Amino acid sequence: MTTVGRKSGAIYTDPAAPVEERVTDLLARMTREEKLAQLGSAWAFSLIEGGQYSAERARAVLRHGLGHVTRIAGATSLKAAQVARVANAIQRFLVTETRLGIPAIVHEEVCSGLMAREGTIFPQAIGVASTWEPELNRRLADAVREQMRAMGSHQGLSPVLDVVRDPRWGRTEETYGEDPYLVARMGAAFIRGLQGASLAEGVIATAKHFVGYGASEGGLNWAPAHLPPRLLREVYLYPFETAVREAGLQSVMAGYHELDGIPCHANRELLGDVLRGEWGFAGTVVSDYFAVEQLHSYHHFAGDREQAAALALTAGTDVELPATDAYADALAGAVDAGEVGEEKLDEAVSRVLRHKFELGLFEDPYVDEGAVAAVVNAERHREVALETARRSLVLLKNDGILPLRPGAGTIALIGPNADNARHLLGDYSFAAHVESLAAARERQGLLGQMMTVPDDLETEESTDGLPTVRDELTARLGDRVRFAPGCDVIDPSRDGFDEAVAAAAAADVAVLVLGDRSGLTTRATTGESRDRSSLDLPGVQEDLVRAVVATGTPVVAVLVAGRPVGGDFLHENCAAVLSAWLPGQTGAQAITEVLLGEVNPSGRLPISYPRTVGQIPVFYGHKVSGGRSHWHGDYVDSPVSPRYPFGHGLGYAPFAIELATLDRAEVTAGDSVTVEVTVANTGDRAGEEVVQLYIRDPRATVTRPVLELKSFARVSAGPGRRAAVRFDLPTGQLGFYDRDMNYTVETGQIEVYAGFSADNRTLAGTFTITGDADRPRAGKAYTGTVSVGEPPQVTTSPA
Repeated sequence: MTTVGRKSGAIYTDPAAPVEERVTDLLARMTREEKLAQLGSAWAFSLIEGGQYSAERARAVLRHGLGHVTRIAGATSLKAAQVARVANAIQRFLVTETRLGIPAIVHEEVCSGLMAREGTIFPQAIGVASTWEPELNRRLADAVREQMRAMGSHQGLSPVLDVVRDPRWGRTEETYGEDPYLVARMGAAFIRGLQGASLAEGVIATAKHFVGYGASEGGLNWAPAHLPPRLLREVYLYPFETAVREAGLQSVMAGYHELDGIPCHANRELLGDVLRGEWGFAGTVVSDYFAVEQLHSYHHFAGDREQAAALALTAGTDVELPATDAYADALAGAVDAGEVGEEKLDEAVSRVLRHKFELGLFEDPYVDEGAVAAVVNAERHREVALETARRSLVLLKNDGILPLRPGAGTIALIGPNADNARHLLGDYSFAAHVESLAAARERQGLLGQMMTVPDDLETEESTDGLPTVRDELTARLGDRVRFAPGCDVIDPSRDGFDEAVAAAAAADVAVLVLGDRSGLTTRATTGESRDRSSLDLPGVQEDLVRAVVATGTPVVAVLVAGRPVGGDFLHENCAAVLSAWLPGQTGAQAITEVLLGEVNPSGRLPISYPRTVGQIPVFYGHKVSGGRSHWHGDYVDSPVSPRYPFGHGLGYAPFAIELATLDRAEVTAGDSVTVEVTVANTGDRAGEEVVQLYIRDPRATVTRPVLELKSFARVSAGPGRRAAVRFDLPTGQLGFYDRDMNYTVETGQIEVYAGFSADNRTLAGTFTITGDADRPRAGKAYTGTVSVGEPPQVTTSPA
């Protein structure tokens, strides 16, 4: 094979040349086949045989080059050093055995850490959002970046920026919750951590799923989303816009679903007019897995693969993942037939090449195989995972039973998630995905029809060595802990009830660890395509709760789950309820520390907690006319209010707002208002609280939500101590899309509230916006500044 090397003097091989010149030079040298190859991808296992890189397979798959390699770590059973070795071998073939020597981008799933056999498993995103601490999410993503780069991968398929207000949807766990501002702040922090200071040392972040995927009809995966234009702009597009404009996002993944009759992968208004035209996005749009072909087979929007390829590329979908189903012969046919212009092909290829230059792949496509072990799942990364897990736990209810006191007697530890480390992990953990690949190998369902999985895939759960709640609690309390599982997560058998009831009856307190099993297979109760019509605990767990409560022993419920779960009986009759979400590999330690009071719970809900499925959607930012204040107010059979409000969470140290003031009563559009809030720890131990800043526009030319989150800050204080929070609130944050769909900051009055949840707040004051009533889009602001300090201390007696 003749290659174009540096001796040829080609501009694209010169690292000192500007990136755009290198892209232009390389593009001009490429054949049609080489261009098409850059828009395609290949599963890693198509290049591996017997756990080793296969040169024979590589020659067939990579002869014209390749855009992306799909999941060397996440779709095989390889250990970290083996992943790096295979990555190097693939790049070596591309660099030395193809005509132009163009390296590939290796992408991986990173929803709860790098999805790799030895990667650190962080809490799932809904738990990360519960920390209300963007900087912690940046550190998490920075750890993921280090591990990915060490293994030879360059693009992570995260963050999920879907706003979700229907927890029936199985992917609720992958999101940052219901509020666009919180989602935007957490997502932007993740992007900054993953992409780093520059892509030369960073990893491309891929925000998904563009857009409205979490608003699906009936809470069903892949279902249409019914979103009017203003709601789409103000809520669902907002986190993506923030990511592009504020965080420098480099990649977007389109959603599987359709909006107003147009599948997202073929939606030129979204991908072209809004994303690239209005926002100036210059990165790549990648397809969700199999979604280009699905324009034909699933949506019936295209007559065949050729038309599907033409529609997707014309709309702005640059790269087809996870394998090249339509962007090969079908796309070539579409170009030949004039269904898509050659210039569209060149635009997409240019964007892919630009990323490869910016990643430094032409200069340094290889990784140090001997250095991988020191980076992957390093102790510093496990510490971030533990800190995140600790701060993600939300104490929903507590009648004083928690923390469990030293010497408080025996504890009956019960429930299907009490002694199973696998159940602590999210749907995009490695253990979950080897299960889904194994199911695909057995040809079960649509996934199995779309892919081929190698027979040498090892399908063990890969959770050896990860501690369970039973392990952690027993390590501290010894034989004071009496364990009985009681039942399975989904199995209907009650055979273990008698043992569990006997253990509870003989104990001083019963700790029930209940909830979900996350994944993509039929064994899972939450996760991608694992949508539910009920929010009760799956299986017979609700009956187990009733049986244990009937013993009269006080019950603490720990919910290990991917969404709000649990029926009325559980939440009304348990003495305490702790939401642990899916806390990852260090989750058992974090749960135990909170139960025993070693750590003060400080997580806060990023999503309103429904009482029943019949309330859905229930979210705090509804309209005044949203039915919550009609003639009778409540439903006939249930309150309209959520069980626990957005932002809610208890701790072992209560806080109170002592002062909340504005620095002015009038401000010109384009300026800012300063909000000063003083909070006091009124308890007898140190604690943390999240101060939340909300606004309300009581009268506008377009009706507004009753509340809108505009800032927040996590504060800590010792017993009897205070903390001062200063919020800078730009008026550019307070606009909306007017009747002509222009972003506008209107004159008028704004109410400002500070509090600890959407339902626990105090009025800080009101101010009036004066001046220009029609601020242009350029006047939009995405966030203000926040500072936390100490006011002059006046010690108060602890409550």
